[in-house]
Amino acid sequence: MTTTRLFASGALAIVFVIGSLTSVKSAEQEPARPSVKAGRAYVPPRTPWGDPNLQGNFTNKYEQSTPFERPAEFEGRSLEDVKGAELAVVLKKRNQQVLDRPAGVGPYQFRDSLEVTKGSRAWLVVDPPDGKIPPLTPEARRRLAPPPEAPLDVVNARPRSGSSFGEGPFNGPEDLSLFDRCVTRGVPGSMMPFIHGNSYQIVQAPGFIGIRYEIIHETRVIPLEGRPHVGKGIQMDMGDARGRWEGDTLVVETTNFRDRSAYRNANASTLRLIERFTRTAPDRIEWAVTVDDPKTWTRSWTFSMPLTMNDHEPVLEFACHEGNYAVPNILSAARSAERAAHLRQ
Repeated sequence: MTTTRLFASGALAIVFVIGSLTSVKSAEQEPARPSVKAGRAYVPPRTPWGDPNLQGNFTNKYEQSTPFERPAEFEGRSLEDVKGAELAVVLKKRNQQVLDRPAGVGPYQFRDSLEVTKGSRAWLVVDPPDGKIPPLTPEARRRLAPPPEAPLDVVNARPRSGSSFGEGPFNGPEDLSLFDRCVTRGVPGSMMPFIHGNSYQIVQAPGFIGIRYEIIHETRVIPLEGRPHVGKGIQMDMGDARGRWEGDTLVVETTNFRDRSAYRNANASTLRLIERFTRTAPDRIEWAVTVDDPKTWTRSWTFSMPLTMNDHEPVLEFACHEGNYAVPNILSAARSAERAAHLRQ
């Protein structure tokens, strides 16, 4: 599949077309991609123009059952404490929990959930050290929790994480999430493990890097040449990204989000995401995300997970809008329920 987005750089557009068949290769890139244990001393290959080579097809489906925050069973322990045989037991237990789900919970036709024994860690939040998302600020608590006496239209105007799997209300399409409506998963949501479609492609060109996400059919084109962010008057669901190299690590800072898609109902005007992509092995990139929003959380916080190279599952077309009968059916069913309730009165 070739991307349909119009790129600011003609060079990167060419790279993406070629990349849909195979990632651009460096003269120094290794011919094989053996699975090796990540190590701090790993030195990544270079692109022909000298940047660290991060290109390839990647997945993080193995972390699908990894808890975001530290579970209570690991209270007082660090991530480094849970490894080896103990971690293997934890992963086996999580895999069994997937298999033991009752019928209708967790669709098994999506096989990504059946490979969690390949997970890498016990939880994802690495900072603060307690593995917990920091508390909300008083301002955020007021913003996200309107007073009980607030009129219904004010309550419904609060940021929502609505879902077709919830209890409603389903008064209109806006009551369903942007994901349900095939609009976006935002950043970093587009690279968070899901029940399927956990494929990403990274391609590079001089001065740019591109990241393609299978769900929901979006591509980020990230300038690396030091240009400033766009003005505050421009907001986007995927934000405005700018990248730079710090040694062998790609650092991507993203701002200018829209309220409707800001991560975890953050304040879009003050939210800043700092992603770090570090190739730690021939087949692995460590992806770390620092969430910084002083108007929503009392301190910045970071989560991290590996991206594993997987050329057997490249990015495929995610034709979300086509055949998406869920939204009209949910809304029509809600109207039918209202009519039935009215007739019973």
